[in-house]
Amino acid sequence: MLPGGGAVGAWLAAHPRVDKVAFTGSERSGVAVAAAAARDVRNVSLELGGKSAVVVFDDVAASDAELDKAVEWVLFGCFWTNGQICSATSRLLIHEKIAPAFLRRLAACAKAIPLCDPLDAATADATGVLGPVVSKAQYDKVVHLVNEAIADGARVLAGGRRPPSKPKGYYIEPTVLQVEPSRHAIWRTEVFGPVLSVATFRDEAEAIALANGTAFGLAAAILTADAARGTRVAEAMEAGIVWVQCSQPCFCQAPWGGVKRSGIGRELGTFGIDGFLEPKQVTTYVSKNPLGWYTLPKSRL
Repeated sequence: MLPGGGAVGAWLAAHPRVDKVAFTGSERSGVAVAAAAARDVRNVSLELGGKSAVVVFDDVAASDAELDKAVEWVLFGCFWTNGQICSATSRLLIHEKIAPAFLRRLAACAKAIPLCDPLDAATADATGVLGPVVSKAQYDKVVHLVNEAIADGARVLAGGRRPPSKPKGYYIEPTVLQVEPSRHAIWRTEVFGPVLSVATFRDEAEAIALANGTAFGLAAAILTADAARGTRVAEAMEAGIVWVQCSQPCFCQAPWGGVKRSGIGRELGTFGIDGFLEPKQVTTYVSKNPLGWYTLPKSRL
């Protein structure tokens, strides 16, 4: 283990005795790592950022119970780990038919999420809570992106500020913003904080186009009561990981990684192991017959 900052990482990525570089981090840092390794044509795998979508179709509103289940998956997909996870489904695409009722319920539930100190033993193992973001630099970044979106006309459905009950620490309320995908930068930018951007869609084709309309391609989630639609839309998603009827489960047996600017290669499972191996072909000619391709002159020995 070599602790250190960017200088240590750059040194490792460029070192001639390193055969394989597996990097997890930001897109910008991943580009630098790949460039350093490319000088010696070194094997690189990159697990970078994301701006994953969760697509909610109108058939989830068949009952209050199904609606509530969908709302909880949307909340978990974005606010679990305080939004500080590369695969967070931080873009919600909701069918316009059920958007008003769904968003009312979603906003109410987001506002009810308790904010807790992760060092408080009383709540350290609690579920359904939200803690602070990791640093002041990250706090400032998230607040800037939220304020920029609000100033540009994004509608605040929940949160959007520091909680009054938490004057200390890098806390941000669970935030839900209704935006216009073509207008607001927060729809395209990885926030890495407890911020969910929301837009509506009319039909399946528009939902797929909006979900895929990003430079990233790490993950996607689909919530629908129609199993055939779930399979169809999952196949159309430009993402390395697709969840149907859920968001964020991770299994060590399954490959993990993205497409587009979300990275190169895979981690976990046999796919992840293969990334650290170099296959070698060894061929032995076992026939007693000559090749017979060329006509060779008779030996004059």
